[in-house]
Amino acid sequence: MTKHLIAPSLLSADFRNLARDMEMINNSEADWFHVDVMDGNFVPNISFGMFIVEFMKSVAKKPLDCHLMMVQPERYIAEFRKAGADVITVHYEACPHLHRTVQQIKQTGARAGVALNPHTPVEVLQDIIIDLDIVLIMSVNPGFGGQSFIEQTYNKVKRVKSMILATGSTALIEVDGGVGLGNTKRLVECGADVLVAGNAVFKAENPAQTIHQLKNLTDKTYLV
Repeated sequence: MTKHLIAPSLLSADFRNLARDMEMINNSEADWFHVDVMDGNFVPNISFGMFIVEFMKSVAKKPLDCHLMMVQPERYIAEFRKAGADVITVHYEACPHLHRTVQQIKQTGARAGVALNPHTPVEVLQDIIIDLDIVLIMSVNPGFGGQSFIEQTYNKVKRVKSMILATGSTALIEVDGGVGLGNTKRLVECGADVLVAGNAVFKAENPAQTIHQLKNLTDKTYLV
């Protein structure tokens, strides 16, 4: 079985020392950088734009996983790919022509993902999951870091996994929000392939060690 991937969220990094924090990730057991792009419209906050993503790409030695929390993401897909995004994920709730947008991402050469807000049932992806590289399950409401994990996420991950197996899709299941040492093992057991961790990593006393624990499921809390 393929080992799950860890994607630390740069939204929780120290923006004053972004290159330093990214080098820590480069040298850790993490697999991807997760980049939350917020437009102040689809979600209340504003975060990284293309120029910051371009800078991140110059520092990163691992793939950039760009999560576009924005309206009309199709207007900016080519620009984010040019800036360095290796994975581009859009929100189901923001894309009235989702199939077209997914194909647009694929045509750039990036891996294509679709994110679902906590209230959105996974069944909306039934007719498109075969085309996806990533299904991103939001385990908090998007827009802010540091929120509490929504317990219903475990069930949603299981349902997506069943859908993937039934359709023959090769999509990876990614979980974003409130992920930490206390729930990683259960998420992996439910079928999660990629875990986004923000505060759990960057607020830790030893971030690299925390990444090691998330990657290898070695924390003592897993024995409870």
